[in-house]
Amino acid sequence: MDDDTSYPSGSLHSIGELARLTGLTVRTIRFWSDTGVVPPTDRTPAGYRLYGPDALARLGLVRTLRDLGVGLPVIRQVLEREITVAEVAAVHAEALDVQIRTLRLRQAVLRAVAGRGSTPEEMELMHKLATLSDQERRRLINEFIDSAFEGLDVDPDFLASMRGGMPELPENPSQEQLDAWVELAELVQDEGFRAGIRRAAEDQTRVWKESGRPDGERTKRAAQAIKERSEVARQAGIAPDSPEARPHVDEMAAVCAEISDREDGPEFRAWLLERLETGNDPRYGKYWRLVAVINGWTLPDMEPATEWFTAAVRAAVRG
Repeated sequence: MDDDTSYPSGSLHSIGELARLTGLTVRTIRFWSDTGVVPPTDRTPAGYRLYGPDALARLGLVRTLRDLGVGLPVIRQVLEREITVAEVAAVHAEALDVQIRTLRLRQAVLRAVAGRGSTPEEMELMHKLATLSDQERRRLINEFIDSAFEGLDVDPDFLASMRGGMPELPENPSQEQLDAWVELAELVQDEGFRAGIRRAAEDQTRVWKESGRPDGERTKRAAQAIKERSEVARQAGIAPDSPEARPHVDEMAAVCAEISDREDGPEFRAWLLERLETGNDPRYGKYWRLVAVINGWTLPDMEPATEWFTAAVRAAVRG
């Protein structure tokens, strides 16, 4: 009984007039009226609904809130002054933040899939990894750390650095950060990587049982000295298996012997080479590079220096 779209009634409006004034359809206005958000002020003798001057303002507010995704029950609470527009806006702004983050993650996943030529199975995995919550990401990394080091007498400072270096994907990750997270998540679930890291930790634990745990500060200083000396040799273009490398190897081997409380010599260098080869999994360096990308860190890259030093010790032992 409200299909009259042209009923003239002074300051009252029919549904048809409201539709023309607002640009909304008669069907939409009728639906909102039925739900109680824009109730009629009166009715004609024939039963058609009539709306007062405030209907235009209410329709404008309802349309704005609906465009923002606010549901009609909440809109009715606003119009009845049970809650304020500011309260509604705050809640929906937060919800939109979540939606925007989700959409950006989906966009980044699709770009990564397009760039990598992924299979449907890989795409599904990447999407799952990219949309994990912060808590789920932490759980994944902690589970990797537990698997690799649980039950071993690992240096507490080292373990603290592992747990403290959690990847924290930002609210609006770049494509590079998202790619790094997906790659890191795949890496820490790789059984070969886990096994390699655990072997290195077991070897270190065994060495410590034999000769005692080295002083942490001395070890850091030694590592820095080796890095600097290796960099000098590398920048000078000295090949690790060349005669010119020997003075550098002698100096770095002496540092390693000192912190290990051993005497430098052929036997020690064979022992040192075994330690370097056991613990020098390039994927460990990759792990920290990926974490650095995700967190926006700048970390010193020890890998080139370690590789040069390992190759130089190998040449000295086997040459």
